[in-house]
Amino acid sequence: MAFDLGKLFEDVFDPQAGEVVLVACDLPRRQEDDTPAWADRRAMASEWRDAMEALGRTRGFTTLPLLTYTATGANNAELPATGTLGYQKVELGPTLLGSTLALFLTQYSATAPLDGFTRHKEDFRAASMPGLARAMQDTALAADYREVARRCRILAELLDGADAVEVRFSTGDECRFDVRFRRPEADDGFLPRFKPGDRIINLPSGETFIVPYEGERPDAPSRTEGILPVQEGGELARLRVEGNRIVAVEGDGELVARLTMVFAADPARRNVAEVAFGCNDRARVWGNVLEDEKAGFHWAYGRSDHLGGVVGVAAFSSPAMVVHQDIVYAAGNPIQVLDAVVVRGEQRTPVMRDGQYVVF
Repeated sequence: MAFDLGKLFEDVFDPQAGEVVLVACDLPRRQEDDTPAWADRRAMASEWRDAMEALGRTRGFTTLPLLTYTATGANNAELPATGTLGYQKVELGPTLLGSTLALFLTQYSATAPLDGFTRHKEDFRAASMPGLARAMQDTALAADYREVARRCRILAELLDGADAVEVRFSTGDECRFDVRFRRPEADDGFLPRFKPGDRIINLPSGETFIVPYEGERPDAPSRTEGILPVQEGGELARLRVEGNRIVAVEGDGELVARLTMVFAADPARRNVAEVAFGCNDRARVWGNVLEDEKAGFHWAYGRSDHLGGVVGVAAFSSPAMVVHQDIVYAAGNPIQVLDAVVVRGEQRTPVMRDGQYVVF
């Protein structure tokens, strides 16, 4: 069966009469930065805008011309001040807040800045799709989002009020994530008008996430600690974590050298910013973080304020240093999760075993 964009829009966004919808994409700064996948994503943005306009003719809402802007160059960096709406130069802020629904099909994630815009206007919601690929229309985008939402709810209930998430990896390394004082959020693929709570999702959707406690309370240091392994090709780096901070990169090789430079460039990047369980059963792992993370366990470093943490743009030495980067361990990745357990007092609830969920 051919993928039906109109049905996806109705199921996920349920746009209402009188709404104003905006579809956006980012543009390479230089021609040599472009890739075939990025070019196809820009073509998809035009197609999605046209499909939304067609739906609007039957539902009574307006779709603006395609918004383009120069790429930020980093995931979750602040958006530029201006862009182009159709053929007209516009200010991004007023243009976004003049709409009620924004869809961003981008190379670099705009999730964090879009989350900021949702806090400025109650009648504004957004879907962030960094790295969206056409092939996802046959996989994660085609999921049964009622089942995705059910799984997200189960995970959210497990994490709500928990003390910690303990994870053991196939490398033998272990990490305990302190999740005290935090509330989980479910990115379940539903974003209707005036949705309570978070009004931003990734698409494809399907994860429940929580920000580890970052130690901001006086006399209550974070207890997040352990080793987080990262593997690329045949190289393995071990990130030593103490007090929710990456304090050392251990190992040898180019991967270790590169990660050492990443964290040395700005201390705020050392923050452990997210721990999450992807639960979209149609998601496949193929090296695209947007889809990979929906298939299983992942964590992230850097910025966290858009997810409920306290590390935002001001914590970095400059906006150019801002990053929120996910590291994924779903089935198909080189490192697997041997087991993941949610801890609440003396109660220990297994969530994953040998890379598979045991709670669904």
